[in-house]
Amino acid sequence: MKRALPLRLPTVLATMALAAATGTLVSIPEASAATGSATGYATQNGGTTGGAGGQTVRATTGTAIHQALCGRASTSTPITIEVTGTINHANTKKVSGAGCDTADGVIELKKVSNVTLVGVGSGAVFDQLGIHIRESKNIIVQNVTVRNVKKSGSPTSNGGDAIGIERNVRNVWIDHTTLEASGGESEGYDGLFDLKDNTQYVTLSYSVLRNSGRGGLVGNSESDRSNGYITYHHNRYENIDSRAPLLRGGIAHLYNNHYVRLNESGINSRAGARAKVDNNYFEDSKDVLGTFYTDEAGYWQVGGNIFDNVTWSGPGSENHPAGPDPKSNTTVAIPYAFGADAAACVPAVVSRTAGAGKGLQVSDGRC
Repeated sequence: MKRALPLRLPTVLATMALAAATGTLVSIPEASAATGSATGYATQNGGTTGGAGGQTVRATTGTAIHQALCGRASTSTPITIEVTGTINHANTKKVSGAGCDTADGVIELKKVSNVTLVGVGSGAVFDQLGIHIRESKNIIVQNVTVRNVKKSGSPTSNGGDAIGIERNVRNVWIDHTTLEASGGESEGYDGLFDLKDNTQYVTLSYSVLRNSGRGGLVGNSESDRSNGYITYHHNRYENIDSRAPLLRGGIAHLYNNHYVRLNESGINSRAGARAKVDNNYFEDSKDVLGTFYTDEAGYWQVGGNIFDNVTWSGPGSENHPAGPDPKSNTTVAIPYAFGADAAACVPAVVSRTAGAGKGLQVSDGRC
């Protein structure tokens, strides 16, 4: 990773003055938190580098994150924002400036580019506060926990999505995050990782998604087929009812994920979506792959997966499970290089590497 350039003195003084005026802390350390390079489809379309080569600031509140965005010379000036502590509604307010378009009660990465948001050390916690990426490109989010974001009840944030990405977004890498809820829609929660409205070239890697009714989707409706080129690898989905993920149109590559207790359905490829499903480990789950809740078919190419105590329902007019003996019904060409672990190794590899606070560890190719 390129070393962050030092801030010029006027910028430092202006940032310190702004922090003092608002009661938040923004310091200017050396770059230290973000490591590694993007993987999967986030490497395509010019690549995903986030704030590499730009200034580095540290934020301890949501308002300070917005200040860092707004204090840039333009909406595309590269920046790395290192985050520490707990970010919540009480410390996240709208900030105005040339480099941002922010709002209260949500971390708003809207109409911006070239941004890295990374937790320091054991990671930052976004408590009941979602991260919203909209009309943006070249964004990295690493080493953060986002928990209990609600769309109903109190407080609400980001439509109930832990991370929501929408409207003409390109090149996003979400890495080593922990995304979690405490129930389903009836408890006020929506998706953990939702992509819609022309979002492309995204990778979700080494993350934990758990305890939610909905893991996430690609495409907001059967007609929203403008999304695609999404990679999911080395993630753990645990205690998820459905949408792990739900795919509407587009292409997705899912490899080396560990799925535990998918309670109703798992990878739901529908509305013309094509999924390459390689070397995953499915455990103690139901209907882990297929087209569900619609008669608009999706497709899959499978290989090297392990199905451990997986049950399958019978087919119906809107229920088309791929199992009990999943076979490929399409082919998907992957344009990037990747090294897949053997499926038998996936539980051990993912256990030691996935989620925030794991030191951004990645697979070394061994069990």
